[in-house]
Amino acid sequence: QMQLVESGGDLVQAGGSLRLSCAASGRAFSNHVMGWYRQAPGKQRDLVATITSGGSTNYADSVKGRFTISRDNAKKMVYLQMNSLKPEDTAVYYCRADNRYSTLFYWGQGTQVTVSS
Repeated sequence: QMQLVESGGDLVQAGGSLRLSCAASGRAFSNHVMGWYRQAPGKQRDLVATITSGGSTNYADSVKGRFTISRDNAKKMVYLQMNSLKPEDTAVYYCRADNRYSTLFYWGQGTQVTVSS
């Protein structure tokens, strides 16, 4: 079992930056691939970025070069640094943990990011 709590969402102007954090509690954090997903109103939840315990990353094309995912295995934390924000980045951002050795996965409750033009 793993619990995830996101923080850092806010209202920001276009071109600005935000840093999201996800605090994990539970066992075997390093056994999980961690990810950030987002869901805009009326749209499906989409992948933003993922990171393995070894630091390998994957990004959606729409955020490449602007967002950076990172993790601290000792602190059980995952971060999403978002730069050059655009109004289309407005969404609820969710943290997700995928167990590498099973089909189990966990979601956080989400944090709202709003980018004004």
